[in-house]
Amino acid sequence: MKSVTERFLKYVKFDTQSLDDMESVPSTEKQKKLALALVEELKEIGAQNVRTDDHGYVYATIPATSKRELPVLGFISHMDTSNAISGKDVNPRIISGYDGRDIVLNDELKIIMETSQYPSLTSYIGQDLIVTDGTTLLGADDKAGIAEIMFVAETLLTHPEIEHGTIQIGFTPDEEVGRGVDFFDVKGFGADFAYTVDGGELGEIEYENFNAAGAKLQIQGISIHPGSAKDKMQNALLLAMEFQSMLPVEQNPRYTDNYEGFFMLAALEGSVDSAKAAYIIRDHDRAKFEEKKIRFQKIADYLNDKYGAGTFHVDIKDSYYNMKEMIEPHIHLIDNAKKAMEELGITPIIAPIRGGTDGARLSYMNLPCPNLCTGGVNFHGRYEYISIQSMEKVTDILLKIIELYSK
Repeated sequence: MKSVTERFLKYVKFDTQSLDDMESVPSTEKQKKLALALVEELKEIGAQNVRTDDHGYVYATIPATSKRELPVLGFISHMDTSNAISGKDVNPRIISGYDGRDIVLNDELKIIMETSQYPSLTSYIGQDLIVTDGTTLLGADDKAGIAEIMFVAETLLTHPEIEHGTIQIGFTPDEEVGRGVDFFDVKGFGADFAYTVDGGELGEIEYENFNAAGAKLQIQGISIHPGSAKDKMQNALLLAMEFQSMLPVEQNPRYTDNYEGFFMLAALEGSVDSAKAAYIIRDHDRAKFEEKKIRFQKIADYLNDKYGAGTFHVDIKDSYYNMKEMIEPHIHLIDNAKKAMEELGITPIIAPIRGGTDGARLSYMNLPCPNLCTGGVNFHGRYEYISIQSMEKVTDILLKIIELYSK
């Protein structure tokens, strides 16, 4: 039986980056390569009803061993990785018995993960860390979750003496671009409740997340020779900067934490003649979230009055909503996750997600689905790492949750 580490090191070799602004799901065909590999692996370990579809979703069933009627639990992770930094040719390295010092990721390129910048490293002294070579992300978000679920699946299938209800497994594409459950077959999945395994450090349990929207800003300028531009030129890039200056400075992600929402300028490109900007808008509070969207539009309206109708065009689309109101009627999901960790000597950390997961949208699709830790740290960047011991403990947590729902 492969260890969770062996599985993880295998999965991160698949380049599965998703892309924004693509109409297709998955947004990149290469995600299907991992999907097909997981299908074969699930069949090999004896899972039932193993299947994938045209969109790259993977589903499988671990049959119940209990004769009693028990809830059907689901465990879900996503296959894609962020496009914030390359995910191609990932070259992981294991640091055995980490000594607490700065980690040289790439000596040739002088890429060093310094404890002064990443003090969480000191919490892992003595553990075995998997790191990058500094040129790519690692992919623990969320291939660690896949590895952990797959390890648990094989554990249950090779130990029929473990009593449990039916377990459903799902792996999704395109979570990182907000489309991870666009075509998720909730009915066919057949779970009463589920957990996404897509969180960070060991102990995290999350059932509150941002309400989220994406905003696209189109700016039409007037280009004219600078020598005769007086009272005529309208530089689209400067207009974009003016728009940004009218958003509240304190509601920049750099200055927010916990339940504080924000406006984030994610991309800006253009010329004097025209420009376009992409924003993300976030807030845990639904009323404040709606106010933010209204404020965004009002700024555009004001600037259109100032510079002429049609100068600014706004397109805002909601991405997902806070799952809290959908989870609270099923708070046993949180209680059992906490109990599982406590029985294993792991301190539960319940905190709001400053982002979102597939579970947020699934919860609004009548599949209550809070989020559990994977053990990963510093997602979406070259300084990403994960502790082998944390991954192993996450598999223990999943097995303990299954045990608690089997009593």
